[in-house]
Amino acid sequence: MTKKDKGISVNLISRHKLEELSSNEKLDFILKEVQSGKVLVLEQGLTSMEQTSLIEHTMREIEQDTFIGIEMEGYSEDRPTFLQKFLGKMKKPRMTVIGPADLLKTIRKDNNMIQTKIIPGKRS
Repeated sequence: MTKKDKGISVNLISRHKLEELSSNEKLDFILKEVQSGKVLVLEQGLTSMEQTSLIEHTMREIEQDTFIGIEMEGYSEDRPTFLQKFLGKMKKPRMTVIGPADLLKTIRKDNNMIQTKIIPGKRS
């Protein structure tokens, strides 16, 4: 983002893009994008383990002057039925929204919608 560009970038990331990355590559990609001030909407969300790893990775990267952390909201995996476990057909997590903590605030979340607010002007 250039200094002339006053808008906030929202990137919609396809599940195909995420599927071609290892778990570590996915987390590095997400963190790099969010550190640069972008808000990401992931078509296929993160697993519980990936969310935990992303938070841990983010905590190591926090710098009070330039990067205060992330805001993340998403839908976790549905609990698999016995038959799904037996057949090895685990459901993938649904959409996840991730952005810089100083730009993105979650307003409300229910089973069908995540409502967030992007707060412009917080970044220099």
